[in-house]
Amino acid sequence: MSNPAFSQFSTLALKVVGVILILSSLLDYIILLIPFDPMNPDWQISFTSQIVDRGIIPMVGISFLILGYWLESAIGNSPAGKISFTDLRFWSFLLAAILGLLFLLLVPVHLSNLGRASAQVMQQIEQSASQAEDQITGQLDQVTQLLGDNARIQELDAAIASGQVQGEQLEQLQTIRQQIEELRGNPEAIEEQANQARTQLQDQRREAENQARLTAFKSGFRIGISSFLLSMGYLVIGGMGFRSLAGGGRR
Repeated sequence: MSNPAFSQFSTLALKVVGVILILSSLLDYIILLIPFDPMNPDWQISFTSQIVDRGIIPMVGISFLILGYWLESAIGNSPAGKISFTDLRFWSFLLAAILGLLFLLLVPVHLSNLGRASAQVMQQIEQSASQAEDQITGQLDQVTQLLGDNARIQELDAAIASGQVQGEQLEQLQTIRQQIEELRGNPEAIEEQANQARTQLQDQRREAENQARLTAFKSGFRIGISSFLLSMGYLVIGGMGFRSLAGGGRR
């Protein structure tokens, strides 16, 4: 190196940046654990997604740290001999191996949690659709009963003819009376409207189910692939790092 002072500064800067990235990411992971609720699948899905999205940061920090030691070795400032347990390289490689196993484990765990969460969403959609179907049936029964209830129709006619109801209330009663006559003249219209409501409900249900499946697939694919790639990267770094340490720490 033509400038030893600059080279020494570069090695120190790389090490410091690497350590800061590693420690800040680990602190971030700890904060993400709060509130700690590991038995809740929704919490597991959220935690997994967030740490996978941040999973590259420790890898960058470890790379900076290793590069700093490599540069130090290249300029001849690193001590000879095997690396001890107090060396940052040992702990960085150990962290890489642990993170590799963690991200590998998260792949099936995340997919399993997504499957259960998707099943719950489907069940909620089914319940909502059933409730809406019951409401349609109930409204149809009420209209049918009203059309056949001559006593209530006579009460409605009497209220309109009495002159005691004025303004908007009178207009509403007249509109209801007109609708009753129209429905009496065309009873099939009631069933047609009910069928249209059922068809619209089924379309909304299918759309909600398709959206839920798509969301689960996108999350599973993105997080699953990212977590698997991160695990491979960390395991390679950890494995090669420990082999280099076993060989004396020099390349």
